[in-house]
Formats: sequence, structure tokens, C-alpha cells
Amino acid sequence: MLKVKDGDIQKMGLLYERYYRQLYCFFLHMTRGKELSEDMIQNVFLRMLKYRKAFTGSGEFRIWMYHVARNLILDHHKKNSKTPSHNSLQLKDFEERISGGQLTDDQLDRQQKLELLETAMNNLSYKNRELLVMCRYQKLRYSEIARVLNITEGAVKVRIHRALNELKSNYLKIEN
Repeated sequence: MLKVKDGDIQKMGLLYERYYRQLYCFFLHMTRGKELSEDMIQNVFLRMLKYRKAFTGSGEFRIWMYHVARNLILDHHKKNSKTPSHNSLQLKDFEERISGGQLTDDQLDRQQKLELLETAMNNLSYKNRELLVMCRYQKLRYSEIARVLNITEGAVKVRIHRALNELKSNYLKIEN
């Protein structure tokens, strides 16, 4: 990113290749929309290019990228003046179907549990879902999440604990 900041715009393509999948997964979990996620990725890279002079290089690029991504989601939801949607993205969109044959009882049970978990995740508050997506799906460390959210690492641990409790409560309500 420092090279992009210094005018070597061609390096943005390398950043795109390196972080596309990570951003797509983040946006997909947050927005639940494939096309919207694709659009947001493009907008993140446009914003990074536009605000490249704001990147100081003193921190990790990935943290700065998540700041840009989070701001984009927040701007999108303010503009559309509704809470993050939980539209029709289904678990089957993430998993390939087993070719030729019936699902075994174990596979069917696992699939049902994953669908319940996805529903419970969709029912989380936006902030809790964001935390769990960053922690569990994006594999960010607590210290990284703290820098993205501008809070202490201790606050991240407490919030994730609360988010997991909310997720567990949602799951148990749906399961019963």
C-alpha cells in the first residue's frame, strides 16, 4: 500500500488479488448478499485508492482495510436507512452439493445444525455478528479486532463473550 500511496497504482491489483476473498467473505457474512458483497469490494478498493494518502504505514494494512470496509457498510446502511439485511442467502450457497446420491443421516444432521446456526447468526445484533465474523470467519486476532474497532483488547474479549452467549441463546430458541 505504501507503493500505491507513492503513486505506483499498479500495485493495487496485487492488493486486490491478495485480499479479495477475505473481503468477499466479510461482506457476505455481514450483508448476506452476493451482488452487494461484490459491489462493496469494488467500492473498498476505490476508497483505498481515493484515500491512499491517509494510509500512514505505521499500522498493519489489513487493519486499515477493515476500517475502510466497516465504514463502507455503515455508510451503505445509513444511506438505505435500514438495518443490515438477512436476505435469502442459504447455507447451500456455501457448500457444494454431494454429487449423485442421498445424504447420509450424519450429513443431513450436520446440514440441519449448520442451517440452525446460520439462522441464529442472522438473528444476532449487527455489532455482535460483526464481532463474530471478524473473529471466527476472518480469523482476526483480538488485538487486531481491537485496533479495527478502536477499543481495548479486553473490551473485545468481553464483547465476543457476550456475542457468543447471544448466539447460543438464539440457537437454543430455534432448536426447540
